[in-house]
Amino acid sequence: LEEAAYQLQQIFRSDISIALNILGIESMRAGHCRVAFTCFKLAADRGYSKAQFNVGLCYEHGRGTEKDLEKAGFYYCQAASSCHPMAQYRYARHLLQHGPGSPWDRQHQAVTLLEQAAAAGITEAQAYLGVFYMRGLQPQEKRGLKYLLLAANSGDAQSRYHVGVCYEQGLGVQRDVAEALRHYRQSAATGNRQAQERLRA
Repeated sequence: LEEAAYQLQQIFRSDISIALNILGIESMRAGHCRVAFTCFKLAADRGYSKAQFNVGLCYEHGRGTEKDLEKAGFYYCQAASSCHPMAQYRYARHLLQHGPGSPWDRQHQAVTLLEQAAAAGITEAQAYLGVFYMRGLQPQEKRGLKYLLLAANSGDAQSRYHVGVCYEQGLGVQRDVAEALRHYRQSAATGNRQAQERLRA
């Protein structure tokens, strides 16, 4: 009976958190940012990762509360530790820009989180890693190209442009101008100005 009561308690707690998070999303859509933040915060403090991510967004952008990047990082970290992919991406960015500790430790932790988010299909993480590996202190061009292709194939026009650059300059792949043009054209077709300029050049 004790076990059954405990299970019911857990279900009840998670159901309330889910309901509060949904209420927060609906309130945000209706423009009631303070109400939304309150709902997200209540659910987040119960350990619900989706709400923790939403609280992080509120703090990062100053929606329904004062803008506070340190608190945003805290809530992204909480959600990321529950394997929330978009929170992993956001927390990695936070670590690289504002995180405590040595730059090496921050970068190592951030790259691990970015790779987890990229593996979960987060296009922003794939694009970020692609550029990171291409432009890092010790460039890993093949690895960078792999992530840029993943992001490009998910519809990211900027990554598609970068793939074109890789083929044009032979970065991580054999130089192939025809293939570069194909990628530039695809990127330009979605309105990417850099690709349009490259095609004109």
